[in-house]
Amino acid sequence: MSPPRPVWLRPAVAAGLALAVAAALYAFGRIHTPDYAGSLFGRRGNDANLLKAQLGTALLGLALYQLILALWMYRRLPGAGAAPRPVPLAHRIGGAVLFALSLPVAYHCITAYGVETHSTRVALHSLAGCFFYGAFAAKVLLVRSRRLPAWALPLAGGTLVTLIAILWSSAALWQLIQP
Repeated sequence: MSPPRPVWLRPAVAAGLALAVAAALYAFGRIHTPDYAGSLFGRRGNDANLLKAQLGTALLGLALYQLILALWMYRRLPGAGAAPRPVPLAHRIGGAVLFALSLPVAYHCITAYGVETHSTRVALHSLAGCFFYGAFAAKVLLVRSRRLPAWALPLAGGTLVTLIAILWSSAALWQLIQP
């Protein structure tokens, strides 16, 4: 019989996975030759950016929905009581929809622009995008684990919500408030 694994091992592996995915996306985005003529669902230029802003706003709404469901599941939603049985399933489905909805936006961003660092806002957006997929990979790994420190899943989920808020405020918000 092998000795039990230390409780910190899975979060450490998840953090390493998150950094590896983020670094790989960053490296690809820096060496990839941007294709500014690329399209998103047949849209180009400002039309594609407006569509990405609308999808990004939907992603932010879904992230907040996910946060509320997670707080409810962990009995941290004031006055809500215990979450009914469908709530964890709704949380899982919401996460899958959020991930799937993010893919066309991310694909367009990385192929049309790559990772850009010419301004603080754009660099923040590019880095947050890379870290989002790393954090998502880490959360998937952690959610499948049985022995975790109590802080691991809330930290992973909170990181995802924070990154989506950063992505939205550094790109979609800018696009939507333009005259």
